[in-house]
Amino acid sequence: MGKHKSNDSNHSFPIERAIALVEEMVVQWEEPVVSQMVKLERSPFKVLVATLLSLRTRDEQTRIAAPRLLALADNPHDMVKVPVEAIEEAIRLVGFYHVKARTVLECCQALLDRHGGQVPNDLETLLALPGVGRKTANLVLTEGFGLPGICVDTHVHRISNRWGYVETNTPEETEMVLRSKLPQHHWIRYNYLLVAFGQNLCRPQSPHCSRCTLQPFCPALGVERKR
Repeated sequence: MGKHKSNDSNHSFPIERAIALVEEMVVQWEEPVVSQMVKLERSPFKVLVATLLSLRTRDEQTRIAAPRLLALADNPHDMVKVPVEAIEEAIRLVGFYHVKARTVLECCQALLDRHGGQVPNDLETLLALPGVGRKTANLVLTEGFGLPGICVDTHVHRISNRWGYVETNTPEETEMVLRSKLPQHHWIRYNYLLVAFGQNLCRPQSPHCSRCTLQPFCPALGVERKR
């Protein structure tokens, strides 16, 4: 059984203050790759492809591989015509590129077969696509469509628990608790903020607590070594 719960101590964490301070800090860091793409063009399909490539892959690799692939085809109709070997070559930098190349093709074929080549803007419909999990589906909703959703990746899961705002064992549990308690006006922005924060300051190992403006009130739960 997971710890999918919220206790009284969780309510004491000042989430509004924390988010405001993280907002101030993120301006100094490079934006997550999907957010950068959306600034150039809000395309649900491009967000979907980039997110599929980003799974278990560093942003540095996705930042190179996604544009390479999308230069070959920027819509499902054209993507299914690209040989799998060409897709593999374009995305070779990302982890599990053989599997991801086939996933991209299967997902594009499903978009053509089920949705006329359009990316759906409904969570459950997105989850029915090949290779699409909750993280990917929520990121497509928030970044691709600008719709409410809570995208929980390793950074969001780790930091939300480190703050004591949630007490959960898995990203999916974290998403469910956040849906019940995080004010909805933060939903779309929450992933962007915590990914940038987690990549640059609140690192998985030895976070830079001495440089963090949240340090005076952050419980840093589970942190064994800090800088």
